[in-house]
Amino acid sequence: MRPLLDEDQEFFRSTTSRFLDEFASPAQLRDLRHDPIGFDPGYWRGGADLGWMSLLAPESLGGGSISGDGLVDLTLVAHEFGAHAAPGPLLSCNLAIAALAESPSHHHVIEQLMNGSATATWCDATGAAGRTPPSLRIAVDGNDVILTGTVRPVEIGLDGGWLVAAGSSPDGLRHVVVPLSTPGIDITPLTSVDFTRRYVSLGFDDVRVDSGALVEHPDSTAAHQRLRSLALVLAAAESVGTMQQALDITVEWSFDRYSFGRPLASYQALKHRFADMKAWLEGAHAITDEAATAVAAGSPDGDELALIAAAFSGSYGSELMQDCVQLHGGLGVTYEHDIHLYFRRHTMLRTLFGTPGDHRQRITDLLANERSVA
Repeated sequence: MRPLLDEDQEFFRSTTSRFLDEFASPAQLRDLRHDPIGFDPGYWRGGADLGWMSLLAPESLGGGSISGDGLVDLTLVAHEFGAHAAPGPLLSCNLAIAALAESPSHHHVIEQLMNGSATATWCDATGAAGRTPPSLRIAVDGNDVILTGTVRPVEIGLDGGWLVAAGSSPDGLRHVVVPLSTPGIDITPLTSVDFTRRYVSLGFDDVRVDSGALVEHPDSTAAHQRLRSLALVLAAAESVGTMQQALDITVEWSFDRYSFGRPLASYQALKHRFADMKAWLEGAHAITDEAATAVAAGSPDGDELALIAAAFSGSYGSELMQDCVQLHGGLGVTYEHDIHLYFRRHTMLRTLFGTPGDHRQRITDLLANERSVA
């Protein structure tokens, strides 16, 4: 999270933090572990009232940002979600809003998402690193659109939500928006390491919807790439929040826990390890902030920076999480301790839109392409 926030941004961040303190405490997260939705609908509407779903929405629909940069403001919410391991499809809903923002025929969906009465998910069927053929095929047959294939994992929220899916078609990459309740969509729940969010596998067996479900973009490939970069930036921002919270808990523990009459924090070997973790954390903060600024501005290096942020926070974040658990000793691997909540969230985020290895491969591809063009 950015070290310098203006007054409005800090108020927005602190209000979100206090809201999550009240409605997404560790005790409440444990109570929701076996809940079919994973969060209370009233909680989600309250978050929508705070503006969580408005930052990437068109101003004509009541959207708008705090600072003039909606993505940067949204990373503040994502950071707090990570720091609280908060439930709810924050990333999915905002990515769906971004996908539909330039499609007036689907603005009614955005309105439902903004007031918290519905949730949606952006479903990327183009593979974890965007380098494999899409697993969802989209065909136009007269006035119908036919969906065929399987996509997983897909995060879902409230019953009766929406799906914004990217798939291949004879005309190239296309996006389509359909209700999750559409007949023919097979929804299979998946077990996730992060028990505060719900993921499913979606099967489409020649599912037919009206052609109005197609989302028209001037350049669907460019729109899809922007959505991928948005996803990586938001996931990285949330990952940094989990890293910050885990390290804060561990530092506090190291001063409170005594061994041989001395606090753990006083041992030189552990000081060196804490220095490493602090360096990783600050690096993750910096590159994620830089990526958010670049992607929001449409900078030519935005896609590359988003990949770097995801690779860095995913790789070094895992190292940090492992060390934090180990420094707690046996206590750190118990269900009763809170640190596993943030470890679980980070573990899911680091693979949700591709692994660090996937991102590094994409960075290599981009650099190779730049060199060939030069």
